[in-house]
Amino acid sequence: MQSALSAAARSAAMGAGAKAWSRVATSCAGMGLWRAVMTAAASVSPAISAPASRGRGVSCLLSRALDVKAASAMSALNGCAPTHLRRDLHASPAWRYAEAMNQHRDVPHNTEETPFDFTDENYTKIAELLKKYPSNYKSSAVIPALDLAQRQCGGWLPLAAMNKVANVLEMAPMRVYEVATFYTMYNREKIGKYNIQVCTTTPCMIRGGYEVLKACEEYLGIKVGGDTPDGLFHLMEVECLGACVNAPMVQINDDFYEDLTPESTVKVLKSFQEGKPLPYGPQNGRHTCVGPQGKTTLFEEPSGPSAPNLDA
Repeated sequence: MQSALSAAARSAAMGAGAKAWSRVATSCAGMGLWRAVMTAAASVSPAISAPASRGRGVSCLLSRALDVKAASAMSALNGCAPTHLRRDLHASPAWRYAEAMNQHRDVPHNTEETPFDFTDENYTKIAELLKKYPSNYKSSAVIPALDLAQRQCGGWLPLAAMNKVANVLEMAPMRVYEVATFYTMYNREKIGKYNIQVCTTTPCMIRGGYEVLKACEEYLGIKVGGDTPDGLFHLMEVECLGACVNAPMVQINDDFYEDLTPESTVKVLKSFQEGKPLPYGPQNGRHTCVGPQGKTTLFEEPSGPSAPNLDA
């Protein structure tokens, strides 16, 4: 039965029509044989054979064959697919960016032979970092060391920089690659000078996060994941950045711009273009996260932390 469904799926994927797709979809939904559809679709189109993109490829084929929206096809797939296959269908912003990071492809500016070495200043910073850990645990400094390398490279992390981190921390290069490809904060591809990260998780979404994202796309003339032709901006859609009380917000490089509207978002972008970035923080005039009633607690500076006298 599974081989028959695979054959039917291949036939449908190659253009046999909506009825074939409908028959395959109904049968697979009832029998839990979504892998047959995915395998068949992958055999027809190698471009969708990568696990992370397989679900989107199948949903696109389904949407074309059944004349439904791609989002509806993806929803149907997610609704029927077992848990281990839902991971293949997951399409959050963080996952989409991870797809671009989990493989290395040599390009002229990013190979093992590309020159890279830390500046004297960064070597000093790494030496200070290593003082925090036992001498046989230098690898504990891998995350901040990768951050230093990324900052030195202008916001992205080439292969040569990761290899240098491995050499300095006396680690196997693969262990460094594992860290760099796990965290979405490391950019494995060259990006624009100002990295605009728009939060669209629930609090920002209901406060206008997608409108802010649309304003960025329309003003800059790029889509999520793109760079402006002048190399000034890179646009990302990200998960929660932890400033929910000031939603909607974006992070530009290290700074949070909060309480945004589409209009104030464009104003912020213009300020970066002019080389005079607006002060970060709330853009609606309020102080930090103080509500409309003003301060209701902490009317004075809190006392600093205290500790027992360890010398006594």
